[in-house]
Amino acid sequence: MFVLHSRKIRALLDEAIAPLLLTVDVFAPVEWFLDHVFGAGMDVLAELLDTPMLGYPYMQRAYLAAFCIAVIGPLVGTFLVHRELSMIGDTLAHTAFAGVAVGLFLNSVLSLTLSPLLTAFVVAIGTALLVELLVEHADAYSDTSLAIVLTGGFAVGSILITATDGGIAVGIDAYLFGSLATVSTEDVGILVLMSLLVGSLVTVAYRPLLYVTFDATAARVARLNARLYKRLMVVLTALVVVSAMQIMGVILVAAMLVVPVAAAAQVAHSFKQSIFLAILAAEFAAITGVTLSYVYGIAAGGSIVVSAIGVYTVAVGFDKQTHWLPSVRRRNRRRPEHSPEELGANGGERE
Repeated sequence: MFVLHSRKIRALLDEAIAPLLLTVDVFAPVEWFLDHVFGAGMDVLAELLDTPMLGYPYMQRAYLAAFCIAVIGPLVGTFLVHRELSMIGDTLAHTAFAGVAVGLFLNSVLSLTLSPLLTAFVVAIGTALLVELLVEHADAYSDTSLAIVLTGGFAVGSILITATDGGIAVGIDAYLFGSLATVSTEDVGILVLMSLLVGSLVTVAYRPLLYVTFDATAARVARLNARLYKRLMVVLTALVVVSAMQIMGVILVAAMLVVPVAAAAQVAHSFKQSIFLAILAAEFAAITGVTLSYVYGIAAGGSIVVSAIGVYTVAVGFDKQTHWLPSVRRRNRRRPEHSPEELGANGGERE
């Protein structure tokens, strides 16, 4: 009876979705751009630099995906870090893991063909709204709410994986750790579309989001719907996390929301400058990480994050250096000058 019911559900879903897939190909423009614009440019660059890897299609997809992640990650992360919600990216990443597990579980049990990314989007967005509600209404600190949701999401994911005798464990490895080889044209298309969507929404709602980030009370006084913009920000975070999960992996995707922003904060003098410098730092880390991943055969997500931490370390060192030099100059200016006669009377030494 259960098998017949699942077959009916699958047949209904196939009948509903098939016409849409035949009439609408949303990834066609992305595929054209990847082949005729970005791919052609990378082919020329590969010949000029005598670097064959730049001409490989899967590396071109990986570079474009990393470029998109390096834009939308810091763009959203800058608002989160200044709201002191740095851990929300990690929380949503772990609940997105549960979303992937839900998709794979349903495919295994009901013989469906759901995309795990689709279920991850649904679960992550629902979780983002839940987190915001907990922070607003629950009698708990924000980090407590995030910790509860994070561990709960990962627990649900682990239960679903083991519920099928580990049959879907192999399929989930790519989402846990990320992979260059598994980045498809559809994955890149999702990232490009999400980059356009997130970038457009942040541009349109920049001032209200800025108000809510630094002074929610003043935002309410200015008659802004602070609750709406807070929820918009966590939903954008969910979209970024799930979009970047395929290449960065669930465990490390949150780093692109925090580490480049932390590096930019060391040297930036304004909020807009912080966003711009964070994106630059993320782009450097993403390109460096993808290149190192190919050359040494290591995980792309890990190499990108380590590169980002390297940028952060340099930024901290630069900030310390710029603070140290003026203090030395001030001490030297305050130090009294001694005439040659005074030096001679004191045995040639300064007091």
